[in-house]
Amino acid sequence: MRGSAACRRRSCPDNAYRGAQRGGGSGQQRHRPPLPTGRCRGPFKCVAPLSRAAVALLSAPPPTPVGPPELLGYAHLTLRGVASPEATPTSRLLKGQRCAGRRATEIATQVRGGSGTGPGGAPERRGGRREGCPAGVPAARSPRGRFPVERCPVPAPAAVSRAGPAAMLLLRAAAIAAGHRLPLPRRGCSRFTPGNPAAGGRRGAATVLAALLGLGAALAYGERRRRVAQAAQAPPSRRYPRYTREEVGRHRSPQDRVWVTHGTDVFDVTDFVELHPGGAEKLLLAAGGALEPFWALYAVHNEPHVRELLREFKVGELSPDEPPPDPAAAQDPFAGDPPRHPGLRISSRKPFNAETPAELLTERFLTPNELFFTRNHLPVPAVDPASYRLRVEGPEGRVLALSLSELRSRFPKHEVTATLQCAGNRRSEMSRVRPVQGLPWDIGAIGTARWGGARLRDVLLQAGFGEERAGEWHVCFEGLDAGPGGAPYGASIPYGRAISTGADVLLAYEMNGEELPRDHGFPVRVVVPGVVGARSVKWLARVAVSAAESPSHWQQNDYKGFSPCVDWDSVDYSAAPAIQELPVQSAITHPRPGAAVPPGELTVKGYAWSGGGRDVVRVDVSLDGGRSWRVANLEGERQELGRAWAWRLWELRAPVAAGADLEIVCKAVDGSYNVQPDTVAPIWNLRGVLSNAWHRVRVTVTR
Repeated sequence: MRGSAACRRRSCPDNAYRGAQRGGGSGQQRHRPPLPTGRCRGPFKCVAPLSRAAVALLSAPPPTPVGPPELLGYAHLTLRGVASPEATPTSRLLKGQRCAGRRATEIATQVRGGSGTGPGGAPERRGGRREGCPAGVPAARSPRGRFPVERCPVPAPAAVSRAGPAAMLLLRAAAIAAGHRLPLPRRGCSRFTPGNPAAGGRRGAATVLAALLGLGAALAYGERRRRVAQAAQAPPSRRYPRYTREEVGRHRSPQDRVWVTHGTDVFDVTDFVELHPGGAEKLLLAAGGALEPFWALYAVHNEPHVRELLREFKVGELSPDEPPPDPAAAQDPFAGDPPRHPGLRISSRKPFNAETPAELLTERFLTPNELFFTRNHLPVPAVDPASYRLRVEGPEGRVLALSLSELRSRFPKHEVTATLQCAGNRRSEMSRVRPVQGLPWDIGAIGTARWGGARLRDVLLQAGFGEERAGEWHVCFEGLDAGPGGAPYGASIPYGRAISTGADVLLAYEMNGEELPRDHGFPVRVVVPGVVGARSVKWLARVAVSAAESPSHWQQNDYKGFSPCVDWDSVDYSAAPAIQELPVQSAITHPRPGAAVPPGELTVKGYAWSGGGRDVVRVDVSLDGGRSWRVANLEGERQELGRAWAWRLWELRAPVAAGADLEIVCKAVDGSYNVQPDTVAPIWNLRGVLSNAWHRVRVTVTR
């Protein structure tokens, strides 16, 4: 105990203990009263040896604590500052701000209310009053006098006053775990230096950890029992008023309050209307009626956390005389959806959304139709090709109606190889930073196909529109897929892109040389190369030119990017532009995260793409998390400047050593020298869109 680490104050209990060891006498004879708070600065704390008697004492079943809370305060056991959150000035002793040590036997005695205490568990008078204790309460010493045993009755809150059995359980665990001196960490004084073998070393630290875990488990169990007991004594559940469906139907607007029903319960959701993630107008469709038909359409709502949220708005119950809702109204609107390939990785079933397995993404330059990612917002409509008509609204009220055969015969067929990507591709990486709203896409919400159809430009000119229009104009699209209120999926693009000869916007009826699959827009869909997939409307029903963007929810209140500081309380969709061209993107498709690869030559594969027709000119790959880089080989031919609509597949081969842990990273650079950001956090947004940070994959090399 010699050296700078030891406390050299003669008045410190440390030195009293050392004096007893050196002189063979009682520490009580040489010990001076402890110093006031903060005088002792040693880094280590007090030690109490656990005797066989202590182990035997702790092995007995703990008694039920009795007495007032002030006396039950003796049951407090403090290790490394664990104390009541409602600590009073006197309870600072429990937070380790006094120089004091306790033998385990004496702690157990205090907890059990045995010897060493007076009637009712009060401490015996064995010495002068300890500073910081209430008047009349002594600071007692242990029977052998080695350590001062300080008993200040601390007022204990209810949660801690029940800790008597918990403390006994903890001490019992400590006694089993260590039959040696147990370090009781305190902030105020030093009992040991690192060189002192009595400290118990790592065994002492393990004992403290075991004791803390034991105390935590015991207290948690006690709290659970308390809550169960409270629940048993709770008054009967609230009785709600009863309403008829007619009465519920009168509440259809925020002015009259917005009521809905689910099952036999009635809810007032007025205060939630503006907070509804899908938009207020969607929730208002159900105002005054049942939620079941809408939840059948948007099955994502029928989840436990949504039902739990809904219960907070309950205001009543339906009258038992009311008939149940019409089962036909809640029938499954997705029952007519087409079959899907089992290899797709499903994100949601109703509506159906699934991505291409990453392992298969770069096996071919063109993604097979059956494995192309599917992004549906609503049920897949069943369309009769014989009766299908595309409505194109021209200037001055003129309308051009085209059947599928007319679209094929009256306009030249044009083919474009283009990549489509969902705005939420790689959203799952953003959700690891902070929660986001949306489907948990990995890297497979992207695909490339050879699309065939009529140019939108040719159709607009046939409808009577000119090459140019003064001012800002938009071409709006509507699909045949509609929500419960009849509102179709819609989107729009700028008129200049729609009419441009270089933009290659198609009204497509073929995909990879075949008829469009139902999931991908049969019989006709829009394909807007270089632009987010949300604007390539499927099952196209109507085309119109407007001075304003599409009024669709998906154009106005979705598919927009925001700052990381924007949350659902502050978001203003009207303040952000709709996503059109997408940023540069790349991802690693092989090897997969967590894979074990053999030593020798490692092959890394992936894809890279940029929006707006910008070609990818380089892909950099790192095997060490970005400290060093190699240039990957780009496959395929370079595309026409400004019309690079398709992705570039890339590959890198590099030697790797056995037993290495690799963090593979890729980043792409496009023709405008746009490059991906290195981390996700700075581009995080509440919808999880535009996720294009460096893609990272960790693998191990086998030995």
